[in-house]
Amino acid sequence: MTKSSLPKGDRRIIRGWTIYDWANSVYSLTITTAVFPVFYLAITHEGTTDLVLQRYGIPAQSLYSYALSAGFLIVALTSPLLSGIADHTGKKLSFLKGFCYLGAASCAGLFFFGLEQLWIGLFLLMMACVGFSGSLIFYDAFLPEIAAPEDHDRISARGYTMGYIGSVILLVLNLLMVTNLDGGETTLLGIPDRDGLPARITFLTVGLWWAGFAQLAFRVLPDNPYGLKATGDVWSSGYRELRKVWRQLRSTRRLKGYLMAFFVFNMGIQTIMYLAVTYAKEEVQDHDALGAVVPISDQSLIISILLIQLVAILGALLFVRMSKAWGNLAALTIGCGVWILLCVSAYGIHWAWEFYLLACGVGLVMGGSQALSRSTYAKFLPDTLDHASYFSFYDVSYYVGTVLGTFAYGLVYQVTGDLRNTVIFIGGFFVVGLILLALVPRAEVAVLPHDE
Repeated sequence: MTKSSLPKGDRRIIRGWTIYDWANSVYSLTITTAVFPVFYLAITHEGTTDLVLQRYGIPAQSLYSYALSAGFLIVALTSPLLSGIADHTGKKLSFLKGFCYLGAASCAGLFFFGLEQLWIGLFLLMMACVGFSGSLIFYDAFLPEIAAPEDHDRISARGYTMGYIGSVILLVLNLLMVTNLDGGETTLLGIPDRDGLPARITFLTVGLWWAGFAQLAFRVLPDNPYGLKATGDVWSSGYRELRKVWRQLRSTRRLKGYLMAFFVFNMGIQTIMYLAVTYAKEEVQDHDALGAVVPISDQSLIISILLIQLVAILGALLFVRMSKAWGNLAALTIGCGVWILLCVSAYGIHWAWEFYLLACGVGLVMGGSQALSRSTYAKFLPDTLDHASYFSFYDVSYYVGTVLGTFAYGLVYQVTGDLRNTVIFIGGFFVVGLILLALVPRAEVAVLPHDE
């Protein structure tokens, strides 16, 4: 095997790698979770009237989930070939930069989102999703190159922790931009509170933060550490690289079994992450200052999101300890069990204080599940140079699962007209995922020829 010029465990490179989590996680929090979903509902609704449903015959929430599904589908269809090219040429960093800039520019473009520009806005939302999701394939592929297997859990958790902290910092700043406590003409930072301008500015800050802090990662992450030289047609070579990794993947039972389990339980995790706010906006109530029952406020939703992010830091660290004590698969199995309980609880909640408690539970298990899912896959990889190609299968599982989960959410709501039915459907993903995790061999088992 070609020897890497990159020493594993270099602290400067590892810090740079975690900085990209700091940079891109603001997309996850501000665009997919906190500000944009609330802004989208405000733009597409007039009181209780769904303007999108009136105009196009599709509920606004369903259309939103379909746009996300389309973005993930684009990544799922293109990333395997691109990762094969990246492994063939050694240019993971170039692909990481390209997807990063696509995502950051699309987030900034959402500044112009409005009901009259609905389809352009949804296209930008889709492209932001493509940029974020595509960049993670090449970002994740650096993990087995910069760290030894025994450090994967710890460093993966550190990356997620950096992401949670960075995204919370920008969200707090953005809250100061959008919050208007006294109903005046300006927000707390003096921004005119009209035509959604404060929220639009937050979309610009996401693009600038993402692309800006990513430069710190790009300065230290290695470009072609194995000194690979592209030969022949890169497209056909990328396809051959992909076929080679697919054959290798099929020859392992533990890695293949884990990938199948991850595919299923990740459907539930990603659907909850992307659509929890819109669920709460429709189904959760609160009391106003006079004691009257009102829908949960935007401020309460954002407080719950902050709770999720802060508790997720503790969750990531807790799951690292659990993996050291009982192993990665056991820790992930416990996580699936907790997710099932959270889904059961979500079906029955009606009040804001209940949603706060649920948010704490989601944060605790979300941080650990995400960090450990990535590091477990990195640990199970065979000795290989084709890290981007292997992680493309991981991320295709990630994104196809997200496509199916978000699409199912929109479809179940469109068919039944009751968002609570979607919670039951999501809970089923975790039940099946838990069963599949239990079937994953605890040690690698090679597939014999007659098993093919």
